Amino acid sequence: MAVDAPTRSPGDGPPVLEGTSEVATPGLEREAERAKARQGFLLGLPTIVYLLLFFVIPLGFVVAYSFATRTRSGRTELRDFNLDAYARLGDDIVMTVAWRSLWMAVVATLICLVLAYPLAYYISTRSPMVRNLMLVGVMIPFWSNFLIRTYAWRVLLDSDGLVTQAFEFIGLGDGRILFTSNAVILGLVYGYLPFMVLPLYAAIERIDWSLVEGARDLYASGWSAFRRVVWPLSRPGVIAGSILVFVPSFGAYVTPAILGGNKEGLLGSYIVLQFLSARNGPVGSAVSVVVLAVMLVATLVYFRSGGKNL
Repeated sequence: MAVDAPTRSPGDGPPVLEGTSEVATPGLEREAERAKARQGFLLGLPTIVYLLLFFVIPLGFVVAYSFATRTRSGRTELRDFNLDAYARLGDDIVMTVAWRSLWMAVVATLICLVLAYPLAYYISTRSPMVRNLMLVGVMIPFWSNFLIRTYAWRVLLDSDGLVTQAFEFIGLGDGRILFTSNAVILGLVYGYLPFMVLPLYAAIERIDWSLVEGARDLYASGWSAFRRVVWPLSRPGVIAGSILVFVPSFGAYVTPAILGGNKEGLLGSYIVLQFLSARNGPVGSAVSVVVLAVMLVATLVYFRSGGKNL
């Protein structure tokens, strides 16, 4: 027979801290909260040190270099801080590369969304065993190196590659798209498609499907039920996946360098060019700061749009 826990009456006095015999006063409660905060800080200290050494400090150097002075010999000197590097961002070549990067990133994000949404919807509505197998299939590309997978696409898209031969065999003419913007977009979509599928799956899988059934009971068509119920509830996944694809696509370097060649370089390629070939560290740092700012804005948009609830 279960025994009810004793109840406290107003005359029993102040409560006692759990696990102790001390009376729970406001001072002791604040001290307990500070002890928990110190414990959490000590647990997170290794991660804090790692981020400080390998992220915050290098980022500070990049920001400082963007205001530095470039000498005639190509050296970067941290003196006479100025905005000359940022003034160069308005040059035609920088604007051309920036617009190309923005356009390709947007196109790659939209294609990933169109391809990933039906797949995520299908996965989330399967049985648990089939769902797990399909999720493993989505994550299989992560088991190999991104550089190797990109080089594999270069082989497939080459003049004597499988894709080109297949186009010629079915009579579609010359199917060589290597070193073009189409090849770069294809590589971006292939590389970052899982980043769109997984957030969408997480959002769609959490939907209460009784709401969809209720909409259908109220004579809503399948499209109306999707537009008014499924799509709004899956919007956090759409936002998260779009940012996870757009941000790395905007500053991509490996995919444009391998599949686009010198003609289809994006901002990542331009930054590397400034540091290694042009030996213009301030301009390369300034472009890097702008790319980081775009990423930061995209992250803030994600959180302000309900991404925290995903």
